[in-house]
Amino acid sequence: QLPLVESGGGLVQAGGSLRLSCAVSGLSFDESAIGWFRQAPGKEREGVSCISATNTIRNYADSVKGRFTISRDSAKNVVYLDMNSLALEDTAVYYCAGVNYYYCSNVATYFDYWGQGTQVTVSA
Repeated sequence: QLPLVESGGGLVQAGGSLRLSCAVSGLSFDESAIGWFRQAPGKEREGVSCISATNTIRNYADSVKGRFTISRDSAKNVVYLDMNSLALEDTAVYYCAGVNYYYCSNVATYFDYWGQGTQVTVSA
């Protein structure tokens, strides 16, 4: 069983919304920061958002601020990424990542556990 499993990706028109989910197992959920990253074809993986273990810190990339919201549900061990006002440039494979540490980072190498990714495609 993978420690992190993403779901919720799909095809959406520009301006639409999607909710991504990251089901977390194999690491202590309440002691782990979880991040979302994305990678578009031909581009490097970039940090999108991160939520600290205590839910007190939420970081966002400038490109998604005001449009994306990260949250976590300790009862379900799930982290969500609500994506609104989606644009063509949001098209990418989205990955969630976890680390057994309280604090967030937008650096991929900070995280020890990764999901398999979920495709998000925004059409015109």
